[in-house]
Amino acid sequence: MDAPPTGIPIQLEPLVTRVLAPNASPYTYTGTQTHIVGARDLAIIDPGPADDAHHAAMLAVVAGRPVRAIVITHHHRDHSPGAPRLKAELGAPIVGAAPFALEDDGPRSDASFDHDYAPDRVLAEGETIAGEGWTLEAFATPGHTSNHLAFALRESKALFPGDHVMGWATSVVSPPDGDMTAYMASLEKLIDRDDRIYYPGHGEAIEKPQRLVRGLLGHRKQREGQILRLLRSGTQAIPAMVEKMYVGVDRRLYPAAERSVLAHLIDLERRGFVHARGDAWDVAGAA
Repeated sequence: MDAPPTGIPIQLEPLVTRVLAPNASPYTYTGTQTHIVGARDLAIIDPGPADDAHHAAMLAVVAGRPVRAIVITHHHRDHSPGAPRLKAELGAPIVGAAPFALEDDGPRSDASFDHDYAPDRVLAEGETIAGEGWTLEAFATPGHTSNHLAFALRESKALFPGDHVMGWATSVVSPPDGDMTAYMASLEKLIDRDDRIYYPGHGEAIEKPQRLVRGLLGHRKQREGQILRLLRSGTQAIPAMVEKMYVGVDRRLYPAAERSVLAHLIDLERRGFVHARGDAWDVAGAA
C-alpha cells in the first residue's frame, strides 16, 4: 500500500478540505484526518495531535484567512491536542465537545484522553457555528465517548462523524467513558438522517452512509449474539471470549476487543441477559 498522503491538502468538495496527520497506528489507521470547512472564512474540525508538521500543514491551508472556530468532536489525544496552539496563533475559539475528567478503569487501546482539553464553548445538540456560505450543526452521538459530537454541514448535507462512524473499522467502545447502549442509540439516530456523505476522522469518505450504519448495527448485534452463545456454554472470562470471537484479528487489537466485549456485557447486564461472576460472566439465571 502506498504511504498515506500526510500533510497534503485534499479538496473533497468546494467547502471541505482534508489534511491527514502523521500519526498512523493500528488504532488510527492512516492517521487522524483534520477537515477544514469554508472558503473565505473557516472552521477547523479536529486539529489532531500536537505535531509540528501537521500544524504547519493546517496553517498552509488556512493561508491567512480568518478562522471562526476550532471544532472538536471528542477529547481523545489524536483529535484535540492540536487546538491550543491554533487558538493562540489564529485567535479562534475552541468549541464543541464538553470537557471530561474521568480516569479510565482499564487499559485504553484507541487513544488516551486529552486531559488538557478545555473548550471555550460547549455545543449542545442543534447549536451551530457559521461562516460565509457554511453552517455546522452539532449532533450528539455519545458512545465512543460520552461527550462525542458529530457536525452536519447544512449546505452540502455532509456529516463529520468523528470516530462514531469510521471509514475503515468499527469504533472502540471502552467503558466507563464508552457506552455500548449509547453507541447503539446514536447509530439509530443516524439512520433517521438524510446525510449525503460522511467525512470521518479515520478512513475514506463514506458515500452510502445509511447503508454503512445499518451494517454497523448488524455487526454489533452479531457480536452480542456471539457473546450470548458463548455464555450459554458456561461461565467465561473476557480474554477467553476474545480469543474465540476474534480469530484471525491482529493480536495487537485484542485490548480494544476486550474493551468492546466489556461494553457489550455491561449493556446486556442492564437488559437482564447476563450477570458478572467475579472476573467472569454468565447468562442471567445460571446457577
